[in-house]
Amino acid sequence: MDLVFDVIFYIFTFLAVYVQIFLFITFLENRKNIGNNKEEIKLVKYPAVTVIVPCWNEEQGVHKTIRSLFNLNYPKEKLKIILVDDGSTDNTWGVISKYAKYPNVRVFHKENGGKYTALNLGLEHTDTEFLGCLDADSTADKQALVRLMHFFEKVPELMAVTPSLIVDNPRNIVERAQKAEYYMGVYVKKMLGFLGAIQVTPGPLTIFRKKVFDDLGPYFHAHNTEDMEIAYRMQKHYYPIEQCLDAFVYTNTPSSIGKLFKQRLRWIYGFINNSIDYRSILFRKKYGNFSVFTVPSNILAMAASTYIFGRVIWEAVSFISSKVLQYKTVGINLTASANNIDFFFINTQSSFFLGIFVIFLVILSLSIGYRLAKGKGVVSPDLIYFFFIFSFIAPFWLMKAVYNTALSRRPSWR
Repeated sequence: MDLVFDVIFYIFTFLAVYVQIFLFITFLENRKNIGNNKEEIKLVKYPAVTVIVPCWNEEQGVHKTIRSLFNLNYPKEKLKIILVDDGSTDNTWGVISKYAKYPNVRVFHKENGGKYTALNLGLEHTDTEFLGCLDADSTADKQALVRLMHFFEKVPELMAVTPSLIVDNPRNIVERAQKAEYYMGVYVKKMLGFLGAIQVTPGPLTIFRKKVFDDLGPYFHAHNTEDMEIAYRMQKHYYPIEQCLDAFVYTNTPSSIGKLFKQRLRWIYGFINNSIDYRSILFRKKYGNFSVFTVPSNILAMAASTYIFGRVIWEAVSFISSKVLQYKTVGINLTASANNIDFFFINTQSSFFLGIFVIFLVILSLSIGYRLAKGKGVVSPDLIYFFFIFSFIAPFWLMKAVYNTALSRRPSWR
């Protein structure tokens, strides 16, 4: 049985190393094409853009979100804003209705139906060539939109461009752990952009050509992950998606373990079920790296994380059991133990060094992400928080998502 466990461990480790090395090679091959442009960008032409802000119980933060749109470095006559209150039970409607006086703002109130229904209401009233969504818990950097639109100007065949998401003002250990994760996400998303393999067009200010929705239809419920499903749908129909490294959007993240667990349970449940819905395109070469790399890599990460966590628990229980048996048999002799330390017996198995190497590759990814976003690498306590929280908590939401999928139990939004 130990041999079987070892074989599974080495397979997972090899594949994890392969994925990390593949992304790193992609980075090295494209590093000359990567740049965090600090200078102001001017477009040859400024197309009209509509930004939809779906709101549900966001009275505390939606004002900041809307003001960030007003402050965008984009011609005001070319920017249309649609605010949709999705049946909030707080004073969200009272806050957003005050913006109806602005000529480029339209405000709507509807019964609660979910974020995708609010977005679709906005789509019905969109008449511009380009559109996007800005979640009501996020704010856009003033240069974000013009940088996103610059990609469409450079590459006319693009159908969507995603921004770089950064955690806004993290206040505690949970948020700082996510800060490190989001920096790694900047790196990974950019590499997937080079590979044509992006799997999520996030709610915070991804910009689409309206042709996407005209051709492929509106947003779907998509297991409460409509921003993932539309990316799957686009990949199925060969609609290219890119990532703009220096278009920054700042987002609020869950502030507690409980809230983080609910969010990630929804995300992983959405990934599993969207992948099932689109299983016909998976592992098929004609759908490119999205089909043969991105989705398989995520499936691998889920399986490996769950397995390694289970093995750690199993070995910990086995170790404790053996020590209990030893105590019952010979008792505790601290003096003898201290005088018989032999460094020959330090763990030098290849699995130990492989584990260290995988950790090194993750740290490298985090460091590259930070450098891409900030222009410099850094070693931060956030890295420790990331490893501590995600190593111990992530396997639980992974297993819970699989359990919910098996029993067809939909996780709540919040």
